Amino acid sequence: MNVYIQSLLLGIVEGLTEFLPVSSTAHLRIVEAAMRIPLDDAYWKMYTIVIQAGAILALVLLYLGRIVAFIKSFPHGESGDKTWKDHPISLTLIAFVCTSVIALPLHKITEKHLQSIAVMAWTLLIGGIVMWVIDARSSRFEPTTIHVEEMSLLQAIWIGICQSLSAVFPGTSRSMSTIAAGQLVGMDRPSALEFSFLLSIPTMIAATAWDLLKSIHPGKTALAAGAVPMAEVNMNSQRWVVLAIGFVVSFIVALGVVEWFLAWVRRHGFTPFAVYRIVLGIVLLVLGSRLLGS
Repeated sequence: MNVYIQSLLLGIVEGLTEFLPVSSTAHLRIVEAAMRIPLDDAYWKMYTIVIQAGAILALVLLYLGRIVAFIKSFPHGESGDKTWKDHPISLTLIAFVCTSVIALPLHKITEKHLQSIAVMAWTLLIGGIVMWVIDARSSRFEPTTIHVEEMSLLQAIWIGICQSLSAVFPGTSRSMSTIAAGQLVGMDRPSALEFSFLLSIPTMIAATAWDLLKSIHPGKTALAAGAVPMAEVNMNSQRWVVLAIGFVVSFIVALGVVEWFLAWVRRHGFTPFAVYRIVLGIVLLVLGSRLLGS
């Protein structure tokens, strides 16, 4: 397949799945394997990081006005009833710290499972069932939190802890884990989704920076195994164009997906995404190794 078409398709996949509760990591792995892209190649590792940055930029731009408003209202909030401990900015950072404290020491487990179709299949399947059950349960109860501004410190801590699951087990989906965690503690769908988006900004920026650092300066073990530092990747005009296509496409698609997803959730909920995860997980368990390798 033409490398430019590959980049176009990967950019679309990243932009579509990064903020939906279906796991962008799993979808990129599946598409890359189907196109026979060498997953241990330094250039393609860098490519994945770059197109993820495109999706992050789209979310930052979409939420820039909201973020600026939060900053201006810190620490007392728009209604004047907040403190530095329960302001939305503080809660976002607290949830991010909770995720990092758990996920960082376990990053080697993530790397071990990152290319396993079987692990991703099971996490897609189990996550889909969990998401379906929680969404159905939450629809039967009156939510206690309908705005991010109403969140408590304990809710933020809980969501941050649950988000760490997606950092440890690829295929779980950061979006799925944070949305389901929010619904479990009384948040309605829109507020759970909005906090998921807000939390994804520092989380994805930190994760992308960490991946970038590891790619530029691999550890001694990785170098001994033959890893090539990103700084030593041989770039040419074609590779720069391929990189640019993936970044731009991911950015544009993510812009549309975030707006659409917010509108969809307000009307329909998360059940269709849960069903999709379950079906995809079963397909991968049955046919994944045969079609895509281990």
